[in-house]
Amino acid sequence: MGITAHPQRRTVVTGGLAATAALLTGCSSAAGTPQVTQVGAAGATATPSASASTGPSTPAGAFTRLMEGNRRWVKGALLHPDQDPRRREAVAEEQKPYAVVLSCIDSRVPPELVFDTGIGDLFVIRTGGQVVAPVVTGSVEYGPVTAGTPLIVVLGHQRCGAIKAAYKALHDRTTLPGNLQAIADSLRTAYAATLKQKTDDPVDTMIRVHARQTAAALRSNTSLAPLAKQGGLAVVSAYYSLDTGRVDVLNGAPATGR
Repeated sequence: MGITAHPQRRTVVTGGLAATAALLTGCSSAAGTPQVTQVGAAGATATPSASASTGPSTPAGAFTRLMEGNRRWVKGALLHPDQDPRRREAVAEEQKPYAVVLSCIDSRVPPELVFDTGIGDLFVIRTGGQVVAPVVTGSVEYGPVTAGTPLIVVLGHQRCGAIKAAYKALHDRTTLPGNLQAIADSLRTAYAATLKQKTDDPVDTMIRVHARQTAAALRSNTSLAPLAKQGGLAVVSAYYSLDTGRVDVLNGAPATGR
């Protein structure tokens, strides 16, 4: 079955992007699934998942769901929702994730665990230092444009090795080996902005600056900006602490009404 843009968002999809989406089969919309109840730490019970489409459909709802999951991760009270065979079978034909997470390849920052999510809940894109290029941007666009995914999170993290290496190379005017230099080149704007700030930890500052800049670029993206303007999409920049497991929002969080 081919992909079509989310019904409420078709008007913002360009002809070329819609044609491309139509070629990507079996990767959007919701599939029915039996109700699943799962038990986490200390006997906590996850919210039953009646179907693949029962995830949040608004930016605020998706943001709240992610942050609740992160609080469970920090406390060690994981529910491990949507992680059993019935869920796997339910989303085998179609999916409707409620968030896109753009994060680093770092082995210590797995988004599905950090936000205590399961199969079919997230689109996850991981690159060194969460740097972007056209193919990465296209991957981020995929969920909001073709499946109506209402939230994008750009997740930087503490002690990012890729950004540390890029900072040192740019500071020392040296070249990183192989294609690693492409990561450093992609971070020049963040590096320049970091130099303007007085900070005791320029690498950590650069991590935060880069996350903010990346989120801002996505908000102004030709395909995503109309969705954000209509209120159907939020693009959040955030920072993950390796020490505590906590995700702190840098900017862009949607109003949750709480």
